Amino acid sequence: MTAWRDGYIDANGIRLHYHRTGGDKAPLVMAHGITDNGLCWSPLAHALEDDFDLIMVDARGHGLSDKPDSNYTSLNHAEDLAGLIEALGLKQPALIGHSMGGASAALMASRYPDRVSRLILEDPGWSPPEMGAVRNEADSQRRRLEFEEKSAWRQAQSLEEVTAATRRDNPQWSDAEFPAHSEAKHQVSPNVFQIVGAPTTPWWEVVPALRCPTLVVTGETARGAIITEGMAQTIHTLNPRVKVMRLAGAGHNVRRDQFDAFVATGRPFLGGSSD
Repeated sequence: MTAWRDGYIDANGIRLHYHRTGGDKAPLVMAHGITDNGLCWSPLAHALEDDFDLIMVDARGHGLSDKPDSNYTSLNHAEDLAGLIEALGLKQPALIGHSMGGASAALMASRYPDRVSRLILEDPGWSPPEMGAVRNEADSQRRRLEFEEKSAWRQAQSLEEVTAATRRDNPQWSDAEFPAHSEAKHQVSPNVFQIVGAPTTPWWEVVPALRCPTLVVTGETARGAIITEGMAQTIHTLNPRVKVMRLAGAGHNVRRDQFDAFVATGRPFLGGSSD
């Protein structure tokens, strides 16, 4: 393992921070979920760095990236990813995204199909079609408030207290998830929660536009996973290039809940060597 480096690039009108493992290897861009940061990918990056040059970007409003007052939509995040790929001169990198990052990665790949070679979506932040009809502005405001209150509570705690609370709720997570997960909670701007209820391209319009091989890795809905069986069937019907894999014992944080199974599923798909 070589030392990772970090840097900044200007993309889509803002300054984005990233960490990069480096080396003359196939590039893989990693887009994290809401309230995380790029280094939250560290355990997976350590598992894959012998095969890939991993770029772990802090999304706008997160980590050490710029935190503008507005413009927090899936389209903003998707254009940030496109700008990052262009600024770093990456040639058709693979892309992996979790939750919010999964939605923005998919949208970016649908808008720029020639810029992505492969795509892994870890329980992307998509809603069942029927939810669009029942979620009004009042519901969106309520959900944003819940996010804001939880984030404010975390930022009022010490890193040790945040870690202890997360460990209690997620005893199956490895020690390697910390301290990056806790530090990210202290870095995130409340502005990011504007994405809740913001206009976005529906996933059932995004999925048919994906041209690269795509793998959706999800968990059990009873444990909090977003992708239902009905959604999984619709996704594959809309685009046979998109495969859906459900990992037992995992919830929304699939790779954290079932790390070995996630690596065993994702590495062959990306073309990495087996252990």
